[in-house]
Amino acid sequence: MSAAISDKFDIDARMAEVVGDAPRIEPLEPGEMDEDSRELVRQIRASAGAADVDQLPEYMRTVVKHPELFRRNMEMGNTMYNGRIPMRERELAILRVAWLNRAPFEWGQHVIIAKRIGITPDEIERARQGSASGGWSEHETAIFKGVEELISNQTISQKTWDVLAKSWDEAQLIEFPMMVGQYVATAYVQNSLRVRMEDGNVGLRQR
Repeated sequence: MSAAISDKFDIDARMAEVVGDAPRIEPLEPGEMDEDSRELVRQIRASAGAADVDQLPEYMRTVVKHPELFRRNMEMGNTMYNGRIPMRERELAILRVAWLNRAPFEWGQHVIIAKRIGITPDEIERARQGSASGGWSEHETAIFKGVEELISNQTISQKTWDVLAKSWDEAQLIEFPMMVGQYVATAYVQNSLRVRMEDGNVGLRQR
């Protein structure tokens, strides 16, 4: 049986819960990261269209304390950013993942990325309601619905799958639930570690 999911929650209370206190694990200093790790960070930031690809965000300087997971996580991130699903569709899905997981860091960062690739402020606002919001194409509505179904029922319904399959090939259909799972896991880590917000990221209030 699927669990209910809600778009509505107290933003201030959630921000206080997740990022109101100091991080649970302090990041390495920038000079403590080895060159291979720096290169992985450069690659993923370049894929996301970051202006300063040499910046070493605190989140990455924290996860690198587990080098094996860091490397796999960065490689997966690069795969998703250079994947088969178009950028706009990817970012709409990630925004929905971030909002449903009430993830301040992930939501704020991906609002910034979404705007960078041309997603409008109105679309970002409506992404908070996902498939229940009007104005999307049939395919985009199915993307939101797929995210919602995966998070609430851990599978995509046949009806939603059939709509996605009208536009996506088999590789994209494989990539989609993998991508959703990747960003659910990222939200779990960032929320649980209480990763500090970066400059310009105001969390769940980012628009």
